[in-house]
This record gives sequence, structure tokens and C-alpha cells, in this order.
Amino acid sequence: MKKVAVFGKPGSGKSTLSKELASASGIPLHPLDAIVFKPNGERVARPDYDAAHMQILNSERWIIDGFGPIDSFYQRLEHADTLIYIDLPYPLSYWLVTKRFAKGLFVTPEGWPEGSSIVKGSIESYKTLRLCPKFWNADFRVRLEQLSAGKSLHIINSLAKLNHFVSDNVG
Repeated sequence: MKKVAVFGKPGSGKSTLSKELASASGIPLHPLDAIVFKPNGERVARPDYDAAHMQILNSERWIIDGFGPIDSFYQRLEHADTLIYIDLPYPLSYWLVTKRFAKGLFVTPEGWPEGSSIVKGSIESYKTLRLCPKFWNADFRVRLEQLSAGKSLHIINSLAKLNHFVSDNVG
């Protein structure tokens, strides 16, 4: 495990898992939101994002959590040696976004872009969740299986698996 892509629906625990994985493994963590957004919450220019993303992909060890632009997502899957797909049931994903929103009114959520609105971000998460079945579906799973040839693929589909992933996989 040297180059790790962590991905899945909004609110699925990508940031929390990635932080725990980085802490346990010593692999540098690069939250995608920190690459996509400026500290004030605005999106960075696409050429700047692409350059930063490619610099990370070409480094020896990394964990990147998130999705980002679709073409960069597939670049990440190609460069990674370990793919971690958090595929929690939709009702649970909606609950986790709601929980993050409620907590975020008092404490900035883990991995949340600095200066970004928790209200706007939560609304975007809900909108994205509504659209997710168009992407995170059986066709994606088939493509993921193909892309994972020669790689380590982990599909996490329950909170129990999510909560024990690091202890079960980093020794």
C-alpha cells in the first residue's frame, strides 16, 4: 500500500478513514478538497488543480480522498495500487451528511475546506447524493473491477467494515 485512492458518495467517511489510514501507515494524505478549493472556499483554476494533482500522482506515496473532476478521478485510479471504495447504502449516506451538517453548525467537519459554508456544502452533498445512482451503479462496479486488475481493491459497504478497516488492514 503506497498509492491509495479513497472514494465514494458524499458523507461516507472518506476523510475520516483517510486521516486514520495516513496516521497508521505514515503515508502522506492529500484531501482532494484541499486541492480543488482555495482557503476561502472558491474553486482553484483547473490548470492549477491539474498540476497539483499530477504532482501528487507522480510522488512515491500518497493517499488521496475524494472524487474531483471525472478525468482526474480515473487518472487517480490508474496510478493507485490500492483502491478503497466506500459504498454505504443510500439511506446511511443521507444520514451521515445530515449528521455532518448538524455537527458542522458547531465544529468544522473533519476534512472540510477552510472557509467553506457548511450549509452550502451540505446542500451540494444532498444534490450530489440524489445524482449518485447515475454514476455509482452496477456499470461503475464492472469498470472498477476492470481497473483494479493488479491492484488491491477494498469495497466497504457497512459502518462496521468502515470502522475496522484501518485496524484490519494496516499492521
